[in-house]
Amino acid sequence: MVAFVPTRPGPLAEVPAFTRSAGGAESNVACALARLGHRVRWISRLGTDGFGDHVLAAVAEAGVDVHGVRRDPDRPTGIYFRTAGERSWGGPDPAPDGAPPGEVVYYRAGSAASAMSPRTVARAEAYGGRLLHLTGITPALSDGCRELVRELTARRPGRPWVSFDVNYRAALWRSPGPTDPEVLLELARGCDLVFVGEDEASAAWGLRGPDAVRSALPEPGVLVVKRGAAGAVAYVRPGAEAWPATAVPAPGGPADDGPADGGPARGGPAYGGPGSGPSGAAAPGPGGATGAGPGPSGTPGTRPGRAPGGGPEPSGAPGPGPSGAAGRGEGGPATAAPDARYAEPAPAVDVVAHVGAGDAFAAGFLSATLRGLPVAHRLRHGHLLAAAALTDPGDLAAPPGRALADRLVALAPDAWGRLRLGPGWTRAEPGTGTDPEAGSVTTEVPAP
Repeated sequence: MVAFVPTRPGPLAEVPAFTRSAGGAESNVACALARLGHRVRWISRLGTDGFGDHVLAAVAEAGVDVHGVRRDPDRPTGIYFRTAGERSWGGPDPAPDGAPPGEVVYYRAGSAASAMSPRTVARAEAYGGRLLHLTGITPALSDGCRELVRELTARRPGRPWVSFDVNYRAALWRSPGPTDPEVLLELARGCDLVFVGEDEASAAWGLRGPDAVRSALPEPGVLVVKRGAAGAVAYVRPGAEAWPATAVPAPGGPADDGPADGGPARGGPAYGGPGSGPSGAAAPGPGGATGAGPGPSGTPGTRPGRAPGGGPEPSGAPGPGPSGAAGRGEGGPATAAPDARYAEPAPAVDVVAHVGAGDAFAAGFLSATLRGLPVAHRLRHGHLLAAAALTDPGDLAAPPGRALADRLVALAPDAWGRLRLGPGWTRAEPGTGTDPEAGSVTTEVPAP
C-alpha cells in the first residue's frame, strides 16, 4: 500500500503536506530481506492506479521478485496516513514503554489487497520457497483474507517453514469485518515462528509478560516476544532453531496454477537479490506477502550456541508435543522438553520515528535464521535492523551492511551494552565512533 507521512510534526488535522512512500508490513520485510542478499518473492494485489504503479516499482527496485503481484482493475490500491508517533500495537493511548501515541488512518476497505482469498492466491505458489512470512494485518482486511491466512497456516505435508508477525492494529480490527483479535492467537498457533510485541499481547489478549505469552502460545517452535527498548526474548523448542536450514522446499518452486483472476504484475526481476538456493516464496499481507530463499552464505542450521551475553536459560513454559501442533497430546499433558530461553537487550537508539521497527526486527531475525546463525545472534540482528528503521523517517530504511552488522553482533556483552545508534549509523566506517556526514553516535566498531 501507499503510506503518507507528514512533512512536519503535529496532528493530522494541522499538517499541510505529506510525502508519499511504499509501505506495508510484508513488503517492508520483503525489501529488507532482498537488500540483505536473500531471494524474495512478494505476493499481493494492487490496483491498476498510479499508487499501485508506485508500490510495484519501489518494491521491485529493492530487489524483490514482484511477479506474484496481481493488478486489480476494479479496486484501488490501499493507502494510509500516519504521524511519526505510530506504535506497533496501534492503540489510542501511550504505549507501555512510554513511546508517544500517534495517529494512523487506514483506507483499506474495498482495496485490491482486501480481495485476496484462497481463490485468488494458489497455495502452491505461496509454498514455493522454504520460508513463508505472513502477518496478522491480512486477516483483519476481509473474510476472504482471513480464510486465505487460515489456509496457508494449516499444518499439512509439504508446507514450508511459516513465520507469522502478529502485527496487531486496533484501527483495522475496529473496521467492518472480523473483529475478534483472538483470531490472531488462533492463526499464530499454526505457525513455526511467531513474532509478537509485549504491548501487542497485552492490548489484544490481555497477557502480561513474555512467559505468559509463551504459555498461551506453546505451539510455535520459536516464539519471539519483542519488548521495545528493553530488548527481546526468544523461546526455542529443542531442535526448532534448525528448521529453516533443513526444510525441503516445495518441488519445482512456485507453481504454474496461478490465481483464478487477475494477471501477473510486470516489471521487477525474476529473483530479486543475489543469494542462492530455491526461489523465494511469498505470503500474502495487508498489501502482500513475503517469502525468502536462503542467504548467500548457505550456512546450515546450528544448535543453540552460547548467547553473546551467555547461554540460553531453561524456560518454565512447556513446549508443545512432538508434533509441534499442540501443547498436549490426545487427552494427555504436554511431555516435551522445556524451551531454551534467550534474552538480548536492545542497543540505545536516538529515535527519529517509531514506524517500521517491528517489520525491520522480523527481517533481521529471519535473515540471521536463514544464515543458520545462533539464536542470540538472530536477536541482535533483529535489534540492529530495528535500530536502522528507528533512525530513519521512512518505512523502507536501508539496513546496515552485513560486515558492519556482523561486527556489532559479535561485540562482547559490555560493549553491546554501551552501543548507541543515531541517524546515519548504518553508514559508519569500521573503527570510528561517528559517521562524519550523518553524525551517528556509536561505540567504536571493531575493525574486521
